[in-house]
Order: sequence, then structure tokens, then C-alpha cells
Amino acid sequence: MSSTQMKRPKIDLLYEDESYAIRGAAMEVHRLLGCGFLEAVYQQAMEIEFSQRGIPFVSQQEIPIHYKGHLLNKRYTADFVVFDKIIVEIKALDLLTTLEEAQILHYLKASGLKLGFLINFGAESLESKRMVWSK
Repeated sequence: MSSTQMKRPKIDLLYEDESYAIRGAAMEVHRLLGCGFLEAVYQQAMEIEFSQRGIPFVSQQEIPIHYKGHLLNKRYTADFVVFDKIIVEIKALDLLTTLEEAQILHYLKASGLKLGFLINFGAESLESKRMVWSK
């Protein structure tokens, strides 16, 4: 069998359908608003888009942090928890850095959830990073 005839193995993505729905909502928001607005504008627009698409979400979800069996007073606040299993953090920055990536990884670790999206509306093109946390 030649290399052109070889079939690539199908890669199963974690929450593939849900991920597709989230990205679709973000693309629609970016298509209509473009870049340049404050993060709070994109937050509200995503709430509307999720609602119109029938995507279940909780906005501004607090995430408790535990240390050695103790609940800490400090909590993280995720922009969205979508489908009860995916964290979506939105930004309106010129460029994402490792600081924003670390933020969502901390949210995933604290929450016990496995998948997060970091979506940046601040650049001319929509930027979306899919991040998986494995313990």
C-alpha cells in the first residue's frame, strides 16, 4: 500500500461535538462584532449566542480551590462552564501569552474538569486554544 493510499487513524477528540458548538458560537460573535471591544462585551455576546444555540452554560462560575483537604477562601471565576464539563475563558487582547494559558490550566486543575477553551476576540482573527488537563 502506498503512502497516499494509507488511511490516517481517526483521532477521537474529547467532547468533539461540544467543542464544535463552542467554536461555532465564538466565530459568530467575532464575525458580527470583530475585534476592539472590551471583554465584557464579548462575554455578554457569548451568553446570547450560547442561549440562541441551545448550548447550556453557567456564566461567571466560581471554582473552589482546595489545599490538603481545606477549602481556601480564594476562588477562581471562570467566564463560562459550558455543557457542565468545559471551561471557556474569553479574552480581548492583542496577543495571548503563556499567562493566559496558565490561567485556564489552573481553572481546569482546580475544577477537576478536563477540557478548556481560551478564546481571544482581541486580534483581527479569532484565536482559540483548546487545552486539555490530564492528572
